[in-house]
Amino acid sequence: MPDFCTCGAELPPDARFCHRCGKPQREEVVPETVERPPEIAPVAIAAAAPPPRLNFHNATAVRIGLLMASIASLLSALPVLAAGIVGLAIWWLTAGFLAVYIYRRRTGQFLTVDSGLRMGWITGLLGSTITSVVFTASVVPLIRGGKIAALYEEQFRKMSGNDPNVQEAIKILQSPSGMALFVIMALLFFFLIITFLCTAGGALGAKLAGGVTAPGSKGAP
Repeated sequence: MPDFCTCGAELPPDARFCHRCGKPQREEVVPETVERPPEIAPVAIAAAAPPPRLNFHNATAVRIGLLMASIASLLSALPVLAAGIVGLAIWWLTAGFLAVYIYRRRTGQFLTVDSGLRMGWITGLLGSTITSVVFTASVVPLIRGGKIAALYEEQFRKMSGNDPNVQEAIKILQSPSGMALFVIMALLFFFLIITFLCTAGGALGAKLAGGVTAPGSKGAP
């Protein structure tokens, strides 16, 4: 049976409004709108950059190592301050120690014992290079003038007199190959002892000065 509006107009099936008067023919269910809170975009947290490695690509480490190596080379070469092997050990141990301490103060970077070994090794390698250059430059003129051979010959004669083995050693020193061997052995000695002492000083510096906080830094992580 057809439906009629109150105005008398015949309505088609399922009509929502009267086409003549516009009266609604049924209640409309309006869905509730739920307001969702605005989405907060995730903030990308930048990862902290790792501290630079202690090697020859680290300009700060190289500058500090070169500074301490130069000072130690100068002090160990002065007759008043050298005091033989003891003075050599003191200055180069101190150079490795201070290299680590200054690097820690300059950068605020926490240094492990391994890092201290690396910093000391850099200082020792630079120091042995400087010492080798200075030694070679100073000893070559003496070798050419025969003063080195004469000096050792005199020392050997005072210690052992006319011992045949001493005489043979003197002959070797007087030859060019013997003097070359002497220079090579001296350079090897400088490399080994200086590098070892600086590396040990660096490890000691990292052990003792590892907790020192640089001014303005937040301390060790």
